[in-house]
Amino acid sequence: MAGSSSVRVLSFSPDKTHSEFERWVCIYPAYINKKKSIQQGRRIAKEKCIDNPTHQEIRDVLVAANLKVGVENKLYSRERSKELLHRGRIRVQLKNDDGELYNDQFPSRESLMLHVCEMIPKLKSRQVKPGGEQQQPAPSTGGGKGKGKKGRR
Repeated sequence: MAGSSSVRVLSFSPDKTHSEFERWVCIYPAYINKKKSIQQGRRIAKEKCIDNPTHQEIRDVLVAANLKVGVENKLYSRERSKELLHRGRIRVQLKNDDGELYNDQFPSRESLMLHVCEMIPKLKSRQVKPGGEQQQPAPSTGGGKGKGKKGRR
């Protein structure tokens, strides 16, 4: 009997209000990852997806959109890699307790995912990376020239 009661606790309960954390929608990074197939868990069109989003980026975008967001240390069941980079589940409140939308701009989980895909490339952390990669090879090319001179002798 104790086992069945624990199942009831974990299952959906209509008694829970929309503001309770368990009723918030879940978004895993795999849902919007361009490098994933539908079989691997991608949920929206590949053209609209982004490369390797992280749960931190998703959280940052949704917090900036003034949504109530929670982060859980969960691993998506279809994710093969157990690395920390792939961990993280985002929960977002879509509706108020009265059933009205929390934010009219986001009526569904899909609308949240499309917004996230649109905004993550605009994050400073995404825009800094190409510049950072350009700066790193510059000193190494200087070292490469020195090695090249030694090789000419």
